[in-house]
Amino acid sequence: MSTEPVEPSPDDAPPPTAVPPGGRPDTAEAAGPAEAVVPAAPVVPAAPAAPAAPAAPVVPAPPVAVSPWAAPGSPAAAPYALPDPAEEPAEASAGVPVDGPPAFDVLAAGEAETGVPARERRPRPVLLLTSALVLGLLLGGGVGYGIQAGRPPTPLPPLQVALPSYPAAVLDAAAAAEAAPKPLAIDGDLRKLVLERPGGTDAWGDNPDVPSWITVGELAERTGNAKRTFADFNRDGFRRAAGVDWKQGETRYRVTLLQYGPDDADRALAEARGMHGAAATKFADGVNGGYQVESEPENWAESTEKYYYGSAVARRGTVVMEIEVFAPQPVDAAALKDLAKKQWERLA
Repeated sequence: MSTEPVEPSPDDAPPPTAVPPGGRPDTAEAAGPAEAVVPAAPVVPAAPAAPAAPAAPVVPAPPVAVSPWAAPGSPAAAPYALPDPAEEPAEASAGVPVDGPPAFDVLAAGEAETGVPARERRPRPVLLLTSALVLGLLLGGGVGYGIQAGRPPTPLPPLQVALPSYPAAVLDAAAAAEAAPKPLAIDGDLRKLVLERPGGTDAWGDNPDVPSWITVGELAERTGNAKRTFADFNRDGFRRAAGVDWKQGETRYRVTLLQYGPDDADRALAEARGMHGAAATKFADGVNGGYQVESEPENWAESTEKYYYGSAVARRGTVVMEIEVFAPQPVDAAALKDLAKKQWERLA
């Protein structure tokens, strides 16, 4: 007889890998590959004389699976054996566990882990306070409306008032104009407020010998620094100016009235007093200025000719008056005082 090996029967083939319950393919992938069952080796006949009986089939171990929904480290993650589909599931009896994957109830597991029963819902204090506030407003408004509705109505005042009355006599326009307040003299023509050139005097070069308007440029040219003086006049709120010049012998006189804005007159007066140095002696009662004469001579611009200087400065309202005297000998203080007083009185 031949010693050829016996071919394994179909019963010796390994069973297919078990699929987890539910038939979900992703379950096997999540749980990992099942352990492969190695089939038993074929049985070699002991003696060639007698034919070997077919080997008994090896029963493979039941496949092992892991629950894919179990948390790592929990009891549900332990491997378990899949039930045999040929066998009928045993009926669970009271108190007897059934073979198979352990079942876990999520809600039951949560209660078992916390061990704290859910509290009963109670009314919130904020809701109670809000309800009380709304109810109080409604009740208060209703009570107030009821009180106001029960009061008698207040009578309204009459719509028609007394008509204006007019005097029967005809108003005299001249008398009304005479009774009205007079405008200030400094608000009119400044040329009418400038002193007239005294008789027996002569004109001083090209300077006006009758009261005339003076521009800010002409005022600036009278000083040694015309550019700076021009800027100072415009900065100080200069409005207009009028003046007159004359000459009596070798003595020269100049009278100038300068008007500024209401907010700049005080500063203009301070600068005029600083420029002319007229602040020592008052020439009239209640005057806010004064007059002064210099004891030392000065030189004319770009000349060696000398002169003595005297000046008077004062302010009435928004007008600043300036009187200047240039003489070859010391200026007569009495004559300067009298001239300044006359010009001050014309501004009243």
